[in-house]
Amino acid sequence: MTTPPQLRNLANRLVVYEAAVSKASAPVESAVARVYEKLRMRLSALAGVAGFQSLAFRALAQARSEAPGLRLVEIAADGTLKGLVGAESPVDSDNDSAGEGGIVLIERLLGLLLIFLGEALTLNLGRVNTIGALR
Repeated sequence: MTTPPQLRNLANRLVVYEAAVSKASAPVESAVARVYEKLRMRLSALAGVAGFQSLAFRALAQARSEAPGLRLVEIAADGTLKGLVGAESPVDSDNDSAGEGGIVLIERLLGLLLIFLGEALTLNLGRVNTIGALR
């Protein structure tokens, strides 16, 4: 599945924002994981845990084909992300690191939301501000 380039840009901006915010607040988890968690919380409230988990499994399967470094990442029964390490900030797309893989995962998740929920609801769920951060 290909996603519009705008989704990669949005995913990257969300991760960059979270990485910048975390520098001031001594992070304990990666920026990608925080973006994912914010999406999980919002979507689980809308679609339920099982609904979000289904989307997350599909997004991870799609992302693995583009970023094989995600092969050790798992989606837990509650929809949380397990095994994504070293993704504190985005990296060049030529580098198959956890950072790039995480961005691909967020991009694929946003792409599925766009398909199933439509553009208006997807953007409303994300509530993207001017620099691309989830509120």
